[in-house]
Amino acid sequence: MLGNYFYHEIVRKTVIAFGTLFNDIHVRHDDGAGNVISEIKVPIAYGPRQKFLARITQQAELNKATQITLPRMSFEITNISYDSTRKAGITQTFKAKDLNNDKMKKVFMPVPYNLGFDLNILVKLQDDGLQILEQILPFFQPSFNISIDLVKSIGEKRDIPMVLQNIAQSDDYEGDFVTRRALIYTLSFTAKTFFFNHIADTPEGLIKKVQLDYYSNTNTQTASRVQRYTVVPKAKKDYNEDNVIDTQDDVLIEPGDDFGFTETSSFFGDAKEFSPTRKVDI
Repeated sequence: MLGNYFYHEIVRKTVIAFGTLFNDIHVRHDDGAGNVISEIKVPIAYGPRQKFLARITQQAELNKATQITLPRMSFEITNISYDSTRKAGITQTFKAKDLNNDKMKKVFMPVPYNLGFDLNILVKLQDDGLQILEQILPFFQPSFNISIDLVKSIGEKRDIPMVLQNIAQSDDYEGDFVTRRALIYTLSFTAKTFFFNHIADTPEGLIKKVQLDYYSNTNTQTASRVQRYTVVPKAKKDYNEDNVIDTQDDVLIEPGDDFGFTETSSFFGDAKEFSPTRKVDI
């Protein structure tokens, strides 16, 4: 009922981008003289923290080679919600070139959604947790932008803010002295992403002229036009290979080309108006 099949993998791309932010965190241990005796790259995986806590609890014997090691991090999506503060017109569209076949596409404005993430930092030592926190927090003030290729077919890349919302700490240590301890820092984030609709073909071409008329006052019934502002694309290379870059090259500009603009202003003292259907002043 809703239309054609499409899948832009936007949630998947956002999850990957979020996890990539934290895949190069390290923890160092020093001796009494300040010399580094070990350095650990903190592993990160997608999954709820309860899964990792269960593995720690079930493998409490510290000498087992198969036990889960700390420190480590996990992350998961916690919610998806519509963001009305970033809403655009529901009928507004823009044109883009399909990178696969150079055809023009009509794209509806994307719908803003917020993706909630929890990043869980599991450590055995308090200092390990503080080292990890200090390598993360300075980058979020409170957001950090990351560029994501949301719709690859039209090259639609957007900077998605990852906003740090909250930091919580918990200590899951309960039991005797042989029970493994797990300190947990939970960082809550919001990714302000967009969802795109079906990318449709369009017979319409590239807009190659913009014309704007200014009037003497805001009364459209009696006001007379006083100025016309026109913008057209200007070629930067010799398309027709006649050794001259002129207006004949301007009409040959294609979507994706590098071009400039020619701006002109005309002033009028008549009472004529431009007819969009006849393309002339009447």
